[in-house]
Amino acid sequence: MQIQDLPYPDPGVPDARSGPRFLVWLGRNQLGGQLKALLWGLLHFVSVSSLPFCVGFAVQAVVDRSGARLAAAGGLMALCGVGIALGDTMLHRAAVTNWITAAARVQQLLARRTAVLGSALTRRVAAGEVVAVSTGDVEKIGWLVEAVSRFTAAAVTIVLVCVALVVYQPALGIVVAVGMPVLALSVLPLLPRATRRADFQREKAGRATELATDTVAGLRVLRGIGGEELFLDRYRRASQEVRHAAVRSARMWALISAIQVLLPGLLLIAVVWHGVNLAREGRITVGEMVTVYSAVMILSYPLRHFEEIAMAYSFSRPSAKRAARVLSLERATDGEGSREAVVPSGDLYDPTTGLLAPAGRFTAVVCGDPDAAGELAERLGGHTADSSELPSALVGGVPLDELPLGSARSAVLVQDKDPVLLSGTLRELLDVPASGDVSPEAALSAAQCGDVLDALSQGAPTADDAMDARITERGRSLSGGQRQRLALARSLVTAPGVLVLDEPTSAVDSHTEARIADGIRSLRQGRTTVVFTSSPLLLDRADRVVLVHEGEVAAVGVHRELLHSDARYRVVVTRETDDEAAAHELTHLRELEEIEETA
Repeated sequence: MQIQDLPYPDPGVPDARSGPRFLVWLGRNQLGGQLKALLWGLLHFVSVSSLPFCVGFAVQAVVDRSGARLAAAGGLMALCGVGIALGDTMLHRAAVTNWITAAARVQQLLARRTAVLGSALTRRVAAGEVVAVSTGDVEKIGWLVEAVSRFTAAAVTIVLVCVALVVYQPALGIVVAVGMPVLALSVLPLLPRATRRADFQREKAGRATELATDTVAGLRVLRGIGGEELFLDRYRRASQEVRHAAVRSARMWALISAIQVLLPGLLLIAVVWHGVNLAREGRITVGEMVTVYSAVMILSYPLRHFEEIAMAYSFSRPSAKRAARVLSLERATDGEGSREAVVPSGDLYDPTTGLLAPAGRFTAVVCGDPDAAGELAERLGGHTADSSELPSALVGGVPLDELPLGSARSAVLVQDKDPVLLSGTLRELLDVPASGDVSPEAALSAAQCGDVLDALSQGAPTADDAMDARITERGRSLSGGQRQRLALARSLVTAPGVLVLDEPTSAVDSHTEARIADGIRSLRQGRTTVVFTSSPLLLDRADRVVLVHEGEVAAVGVHRELLHSDARYRVVVTRETDDEAAAHELTHLRELEEIEETA
């Protein structure tokens, strides 16, 4: 797999049972890239480690006054130089490819899981944690994946050099062969503490990211209540905790680095001292001593990769754990479904409440409890809560939870009361899967977005068309009503067979609301539309009004009839007080008595 081939056609099914298992799964899925990096790494490290033998050979040639051997040594050194340059270049290329492809695979997996879970994701995992996993954590995971091949090449090189030194000069080679494992394993006792400190730092950083994300998302509200300083102080304290944790972690890694410098120096001193004594005794030549000395110096280079792999694993382990946690989340229902991938049509029915939305009709639903209304809206779209054992909604008699996820989403589109606008141009915002029956212009007109287009044009004077004006992240440059109308236009463009809207006009004035109600009714003519609302303007234009009270359908009719015949409906829609409701009921009874007396 090359970088230009990204994204993957299928990133695979991850082993998300734990962080280490997820890392192993990633490594197995990139065996080709790992093998390529390993081979280039071996070429690089072996070429570097061969230089001491060439230098020793050259020194001994000078001592022996052999021009032929000196020339051969020069040729070997030139060959090693070519191997070093080629191996380093291609190793870097292969390692970066492994890093990027691993990170891309994780990001694809996270994006796919987010699409499958939908709104259930943020109910089970904080939005800030998802952001941390999809940004910083994927880099840490990619770092470990690409470091494994370089570490393996370095370890193999050290073993080969130690064996070569034992064969080349046993007296000094045995000292190096015994000392190198000690150097490589010397930092192991410190790794658990370093790992714990790295985990603690990542935990503090994750919390700070969550706090920052939540603060930015609620900045408009915070300004309204004067809470900026309060949350600024909270974030300042959180960032200081991250700094202190990072300093403590850095101290431990500094100690590990110091040991990695100190112990090779001690080994080098021991080799030189022992080598000088052997040279004095005539048991080794000057060239052999220079060779072993140079080899110990050079081996400190691949030995540093032992420290890097330890750091990479320590930092990637908590990141992999968080990624595995998100990827292990499952839908309450099987996303593959037990039925074939068809998009059903017909009446929309909820068995739990008894709510029926006839096909091709505009149905308004009144529910006194906003939370219950939101749950019912999600259930109508097949977004069953994870802890819910309630039966699924049906479209044309087909349960949505038995359909493949794509078919269920094509059958019913749900727009919740807090829709999100992604950054980009207005044209990109409205570039959504659609039947083609509704144009963006018609949808914007029905949603009464004329003033939104004017505002976007004024904010982007360089854009020739308002459709090319950019919308900031989450539409924060727009008012709440403008964001709500743009989201409504986006839903109308899709032209689904069944459209469920939860309070689509709660942030607009009554005059705009009346025009939006007419626009929805006209544009959705012949299609099933369900609107959760308590607005009289929307209710008066609905073909059918359903009152849901205490989890069941309590009344069905049209708006004007229900206002006179059902007190519960009247309380929700008109916001009557108890005294007003009692007076209204008394007046209604008197009217009935007068009618009976007249009769």
